[in-house]
Amino acid sequence: MFNNGRISLRRYVAALSLAFVPLLSVAQELASNPTLVSELSTIPAPTLGAKAWLSLDANSEQIIAAHNIDERIEPASLTKLMTAYLVFDAIEAGRLSLDQEVTVSENAWRTEGSRMFLNPNTQVTVNELLQGMIVQSGNDATVVLAETISGSEEAFAALMNEEAKRQGLSNTHFENGSGLPHPDHLTSVRDLGILAKNLVTRFPQHVHYYSQKEYLYNKINQPNRNRLLWLDTTVDGLKTGHTKTAGYGLVTTALRDGRRIITVVTGTANDAARTEDSLKLLNWSYQNFDTVELYKPNEPIVNARIWEGETENVGLGLKQSVWVTVPRGRSNDIKPTAHYAQPLMAPVAQDQQVGNVTFSLEDHTLANVPLLALENVPQAGFVGRMVDKVRMWFN
Repeated sequence: MFNNGRISLRRYVAALSLAFVPLLSVAQELASNPTLVSELSTIPAPTLGAKAWLSLDANSEQIIAAHNIDERIEPASLTKLMTAYLVFDAIEAGRLSLDQEVTVSENAWRTEGSRMFLNPNTQVTVNELLQGMIVQSGNDATVVLAETISGSEEAFAALMNEEAKRQGLSNTHFENGSGLPHPDHLTSVRDLGILAKNLVTRFPQHVHYYSQKEYLYNKINQPNRNRLLWLDTTVDGLKTGHTKTAGYGLVTTALRDGRRIITVVTGTANDAARTEDSLKLLNWSYQNFDTVELYKPNEPIVNARIWEGETENVGLGLKQSVWVTVPRGRSNDIKPTAHYAQPLMAPVAQDQQVGNVTFSLEDHTLANVPLLALENVPQAGFVGRMVDKVRMWFN
C-alpha cells in the first residue's frame, strides 16, 4: 500500500529525544544504515533462483530485501541503463535533441551482439537510436549514441565511470556502453538498483521508452525482451541483459497506486526464470510492505528554544518530504528522534542545518535526515543577549 495521507507524528513530538550528536552527511548516514526492511517482517522473501537480487522502494529509497547485494557481477546489457542515463542527461542539458540526426559509423555497424540493424554511413535520429538501444537492445545503436556524446567508445566509458562515481556506485566499473563482456566490466545489484532509481526519478519523461513492446526499424520488427510488459500492466520497464557467463538478468520497475518499486535479478538460468523471479519479488514487496509519508517540506517537527535571538523559539523541520517503507501495518510504530546541539544559539539562518532526525522501528534506523531551521532568527541586541545569558545561567 502506498499511503498518500501523512502519518501524523505530532503525537510523538513530546517524546522526541533532544540530544547533541555529530552531524553526518546524508551519504554517510545511508552508508551506515544497513537495515533491510525485510529484517523487520515476519514474512520471508520468496525463494528465487537468481544468484543476486534486490527489491527497492523508489519513493523511500529503502532496500526492502536483497541477496548477495554487493557481490560484483557482469551486467551484460543492463549496462545500457547508464548509457541511457547519460543520453537523457545530454538531452536535458541541450547537448542533444531527440530529432537530431547523426551518422552511423563503420565501427558502430560492425559491433557484435544484439543489433538494431543500422546501415553504415546513414543518418538516424537520436529518438530512433534510443528505441533501438532500449527496446531492441541494439549494441550498434548504443555505440552510435556513445560516439555522438563523447567521440569514441573509450571516452564514453570514462564518462560512464565518472557518473558511476558521482552516484556512489562503488562496485561498478564500465569498459563499454553496451555491456559486451570484459573482465573489468562489473557492477552489483545494489548499484543497479540505485542507477535504476536515479534514472526513473530524474527522467520520468523518458520512462515510456522502456514500456514500448516492439520497434520496427529497417523493415525489421523486434519485440522488447522484457516479458513482464505483457504479463503485468503495472510494469513499465526497465531492461533485460544476458551473456553466457552472466546468465539472464532483469531490472524491473512497476507503478501501483502511485508507489514505484524496482527489482533487480541476475544470474538466472533462462528468460522464463528471470521473469518469474522478478514477478515474485514485485508481488511480495507490494503485498507485505507499506510506504508512508511522515512529514512534508517546511512542516515544523520541533518548536525549539533558541537563545540570544530576537525571538525565543524557532521551528525546526525538513527540506523535503520523508517517505519510509515498513512492514504492512507497522507505520504507527515509527519513532522519530530529533538530535541538535543544545543550547541552540542565535543567529540562525533559514534552511541552516542544526541537527538530524532519525526515524526508527524496533531500534532499526529507517531514515536519518537533516533537521533545518525553518526561519531566520537574528541575534538580539545587547540587552536581549544579556537577559538570555542570565536565564541560561539559572537554567
